[in-house]
Amino acid sequence: MKRKTLPKLVVFAAAWLVAAASSSAAESPSAAPAYPSKVVRIVSPFSSSSGPSVFMHVLAGKLSGAWGHQVIVDSRPGASGFIAIEAVKNAAPDGHELLMVSNAHVAINPALYKKLPYDPERDFVPVAMVYRTPYFFAVSASGPYPTVPARIEAAKANPGKLSYGSSFVGSPPHLGGAMFEFLTGTKMIHVPFKDQTQIYVSIANGDVSFALSTLGSALPLIKAGRVKVIAIAQKQRLKSMPEVPTVEEAGGPAGFEVDSWLALLAPRGTPGALVRRIHAEVSRQLGDPDVLGRMQAFGFEPAPGTLEQLAELIRADTKKYGDLVRRVEATAD
Repeated sequence: MKRKTLPKLVVFAAAWLVAAASSSAAESPSAAPAYPSKVVRIVSPFSSSSGPSVFMHVLAGKLSGAWGHQVIVDSRPGASGFIAIEAVKNAAPDGHELLMVSNAHVAINPALYKKLPYDPERDFVPVAMVYRTPYFFAVSASGPYPTVPARIEAAKANPGKLSYGSSFVGSPPHLGGAMFEFLTGTKMIHVPFKDQTQIYVSIANGDVSFALSTLGSALPLIKAGRVKVIAIAQKQRLKSMPEVPTVEEAGGPAGFEVDSWLALLAPRGTPGALVRRIHAEVSRQLGDPDVLGRMQAFGFEPAPGTLEQLAELIRADTKKYGDLVRRVEATAD
């Protein structure tokens, strides 16, 4: 199997690298038409109240000021990101329609679904990395299972009774939950939500047992004292939250790690010079002190990098999550 898979991965990586980095000799910034010439729309597969969309509004505001044209965030959640992705897939390749994606959309979905309504390689080109973020175990502040071991014991005692939520099938929290089941020898119920905010309302109300959550998405109910985080799904504690133990330190599986990243893509056919222009401005704004401050408040970590590095990250995560999907036998059915 490995011998058959390797050439595919090499071809996949090469295609992304070429699309991201190459351009004809005739392309030059001075010869390119003015950009933007109208409103720029960033389509989000996340609900408008979720951490990724809220943060993207901050970045869009900065880009609006820099470009002299409005940059708006258009949230189109649902269907594992398919709705948002298809909205941009056939858009004009002129830089005025951009797509927000996480690793779930370009690295997990291809392994999880037998048939996708899009092809990450053929339909899009990478534009800019935005941030990385770890996931936390988010639970009810007044729930019956206040620790990771208590949650494992309850799941073992009640197979198929405890539940965990995620924003969609194939998301990192979904696969993280499946991996948690696999490593602890438990059986729980996965509950996907269209509106990410409802995950935490359900946790606070006791309808869902827990979720692997970014800090930003759960923050409103954390501040309200209805939801709390009991562990971070990383190998090391977060510097900004040293009081929160790792899952392993909290009594869970060793080395348990779940994280995500956010990036911008453009429709295939977008000129290389324009891709580099957008990449440069997004990267510049991500260094703005206000943007960095908001990023830190959400628990996001800046992830600057080149187009080539983003293409390589997509390639590496495609293999990583493909292996994970097969290992835990996750399914989108």
